[in-house]
Amino acid sequence: MPEVPDSHLVIVDPDADFLAWAAAHLKAPGVTINTFERAEEALAAYQKKRADLVLTEVRLNGTTGIELLKRLRQTDPQAMVILFSGTATTSHVIEAMRLGAYDVLGKERLPYELRSVVESALSAIDARRITRSQTAEVPTETIQETIIGRSAAMQDVFKLIGRVSRSDAPVMITGESGCGKELVAGAIHKFSPRAQKEFVAINITAIPDNLLESEIFGHEKGSFTGAVNQRVGRFEQCDGGTLFLDEIGDMPLAVQSKLLRVLQEGQYSRVGSNQTLKTDVRVLAATNKNLEDEVAKGNFREDLFYRLNVVRIHIPPLRERREDVRLLAEFFLHRLSTRRRGPQMRFTDDALDILEAYDWPGNVRELENTIQRACALCNSDVLLPSDIPLGSKGSRYHSSTTTVTRMRDALTMLVNMAEKSPDIELLPWIERELSRMAYRHFDEDADRTAKFLGVNNAALQGHLNTPAVKKAKKVS
Repeated sequence: MPEVPDSHLVIVDPDADFLAWAAAHLKAPGVTINTFERAEEALAAYQKKRADLVLTEVRLNGTTGIELLKRLRQTDPQAMVILFSGTATTSHVIEAMRLGAYDVLGKERLPYELRSVVESALSAIDARRITRSQTAEVPTETIQETIIGRSAAMQDVFKLIGRVSRSDAPVMITGESGCGKELVAGAIHKFSPRAQKEFVAINITAIPDNLLESEIFGHEKGSFTGAVNQRVGRFEQCDGGTLFLDEIGDMPLAVQSKLLRVLQEGQYSRVGSNQTLKTDVRVLAATNKNLEDEVAKGNFREDLFYRLNVVRIHIPPLRERREDVRLLAEFFLHRLSTRRRGPQMRFTDDALDILEAYDWPGNVRELENTIQRACALCNSDVLLPSDIPLGSKGSRYHSSTTTVTRMRDALTMLVNMAEKSPDIELLPWIERELSRMAYRHFDEDADRTAKFLGVNNAALQGHLNTPAVKKAKKVS
């Protein structure tokens, strides 16, 4: 670390070896480091002499890093804390950020990121000493563990959820269909001061355009054909709470104008009424469209876009965070097994390999549906590769992983066949037959086949075109 004047760090972890590594890793002129294996010892030391920065493992003996964070901030509302863990859950990350943690890091990332994050935190401390800004504590809530991900991209999403939940700022959630935008919106609400009020979600595309305004703002009796009674709109229903507008990019321009008025003035009128109603609702929106392009085309109001896009949270597609597939699949399988009240189901390693290799165009929603379909059709409590129906028509998807498995089985078959034909030279024959199998598998795409086999195109063509090589006769 570069020299930092008179900085005092406290590191808490039950692993003495890790403490020794972390202290050595962060050692620098002007930096004092104290290490503790127990939270109580660290808290007592902090109360006696406040440190600039506390770094703590999430899982501690007898307590948690989250609880230590709470107690530190009760002692000092401006306590600067970084948490790290190899097994932190979604709730841990979101809750820590809501409570004001500076950052939450996966332990596997510490060798690469710890120094830079600590340097950034110490710089923030210096800036705070100048501005003396205050940080308020936010009450703790819980969240159902359905927003899952250990990937760096999803950890960043969790941190953003924790930060934005403390404010009333509108949030724009972007991402492909099926990636979990409503779950993110629900998490923001559950971790917000509005959590005791209603969370209402509306899918804009599921409501006919001529009824959307009435759905959102309500209507008076007789205001249009079929309006036989007064209807309370969603803004009125969730007053004090959160309204989530999914697929906002498909909202008609006429309704956009009325929504803009609510965001600007906190006022609206029911359809067919001149009465002005006030509302206190936090609006979250989501889209899988590029709203900047929609604005340029005149399909979306620019002023409304800027009103909604105060904070943006982008959820990456599942194919860009394959390390989350196994975690999600096992979560869905466990939940289904629990609901069925039968034996706990599990995947074979090959089945999980297939799931991780697939591109998941339908994202998390497709993965969940696939697991549900597999559970409904399988004949045992163990899901095999053959039980995994992938693709929009339920067809089996053969990834490079399954190709390797097939090639291994094919190799065994070829060896057995060769043993019955003593006049065939084994290795060239196997090379030719495996090359032809791979060539057929990749739909006679020579480039993909050569890449898979690790040979150049010329060598591949040689394998494909060479007849079986006879053994040379022994010279007596």
